[in-house]
Amino acid sequence: MTGRLEGKVAVITGGASGIGRATVLRFLDEGAKVLFADMNQATADETVGLAAKAGHGDRIAYRRVDVAQEGDVKGMIEAATAKFGRLDVIFNNAGVGGAFGPLDEVTVEDWDYTFAVLVRGVFLGMKHAIPVMRAQGGGSIINTASIAGLGGGAGSNCYSAAKAAVANLTKASASDLARFRIRVNAIAPGVIWTPLLGSTSNRDLDERVARAQPWPDRGRPEDIASAALYLASDDAVFVSGHILTVDGAILAQGPNVWGRDETSPMLRRTGVNKGTTGEASVVRR
Repeated sequence: MTGRLEGKVAVITGGASGIGRATVLRFLDEGAKVLFADMNQATADETVGLAAKAGHGDRIAYRRVDVAQEGDVKGMIEAATAKFGRLDVIFNNAGVGGAFGPLDEVTVEDWDYTFAVLVRGVFLGMKHAIPVMRAQGGGSIINTASIAGLGGGAGSNCYSAAKAAVANLTKASASDLARFRIRVNAIAPGVIWTPLLGSTSNRDLDERVARAQPWPDRGRPEDIASAALYLASDDAVFVSGHILTVDGAILAQGPNVWGRDETSPMLRRTGVNKGTTGEASVVRR
């Protein structure tokens, strides 16, 4: 590792597994001090253990946070600055699969839950990080969008709408915050093999991704962590308002991963996917 984040302090939400965990460990390897947030205590303990095993135990902290709750997010930022003295990077990464199914079968409660986590969570992370970064003369905000928010066929209706909101919030706020030297960018992952996808031995999923993704290798959490490292580092000092797609050329080919007919896993069933939060997902049909 090259120490590209030496002396920097980062907050990473959804840091207990998948993309978040890979980014926590990569940032630590590159010299950062990291406070990560998640709702799942068990997987958070695993992440802390992995960091300690790698010799980073004194540069990592965990806080249980529901990113949809303003008090939790405000407390997260205050805890990071109290422990490490500053805030250079926030990676608003926490996510869930959210509501799925035909749009006329999605409940208002599931729709609101999805937007609360995926959009309000990003807004709150930005809201409470901005004053700290502005006071210290700058910083880097990174949001997790998705190729689902950039074109049809790459996610459920609700998830796609929420991720489109994240992409547009990123661009709008980049313009507003540039004068404070606060950079705002987003990463739009394609299909990344994390616990959020469920079983990685799902043959139907393997076949769908193989058809939709030109790149022959699976997308890994570490691929997104590398993109986040670039946007967090001084190498990206002139990059703001950018949506960085990391998707094995799915978007270039046309993002029809799940399909929009009766065979689509996004339309065969109805419910809400609560991801790796530790809360139970619901399938109604």
